[in-house]
Amino acid sequence: MNNKKISNISVDCVVFGYDTETKSLNVLLIKRYLESKSEKKILVDDYVLTGYHVYENEALDDSASRVLKELTGLTNLYKKQFKAFGDPNRLTNEKDLLWIQNEEFNLRTITIAYYFLLKTDDVSIENNKYQAQWFSINDLPELGFDHKQIILEAYEDLKTKCLQEPIIFELLPDKFTINDVQDLYQSILAIEIDNRNFRRKLINKKYLVPLDEKQVGVSKKPAQLYMFSKDIYNKMFQKNYLINI
Repeated sequence: MNNKKISNISVDCVVFGYDTETKSLNVLLIKRYLESKSEKKILVDDYVLTGYHVYENEALDDSASRVLKELTGLTNLYKKQFKAFGDPNRLTNEKDLLWIQNEEFNLRTITIAYYFLLKTDDVSIENNKYQAQWFSINDLPELGFDHKQIILEAYEDLKTKCLQEPIIFELLPDKFTINDVQDLYQSILAIEIDNRNFRRKLINKKYLVPLDEKQVGVSKKPAQLYMFSKDIYNKMFQKNYLINI
């Protein structure tokens, strides 16, 4: 492949992961750090999304998948292209200008934004060369460029999408309880869901398959485990089908 990059077109990837212990929706960010060469003065010290330029002979989806694989080592994950960001002033913050000058980036870069869904346990961030770290969507650090805007717009799209398709199961372990599903919906949508009604509706979904297994290693009464069947869902899928929580 020709790896010559297009200087003013990039992809940025919002990587969402769910922490089942803290019940929080998280975003995977990488460190952006720059010192002055002479005085070793800290010029830039914040976080950004993972992203890079698109190569000349590369499709946009392939660019996003490449960038995601370089950060996490993972492939074949759920991804969605949700918006292009091309405001002429999107990279004109003082710190951004210092970074762009150091990296010799094009000041008028347009980025195509994607978001990915994965299980946090599938990613090892120890000794990650990009100093990747998970942050709660509700407690983001200082961010470079317009990446806070990109994250928040990805989050709004995710809220809508999770009510139209069963994409939340991309964020859960292969085996889960009804409470796990409810906790995740509540985390994404930032709402309280009536437990009884939710359970009644969910267990009637044919694509949710009960297993002959229960939780292990819990202090309370172990709950029934389920798995999501993509095959069953695809067979019953109808246009504009709503999850209806």
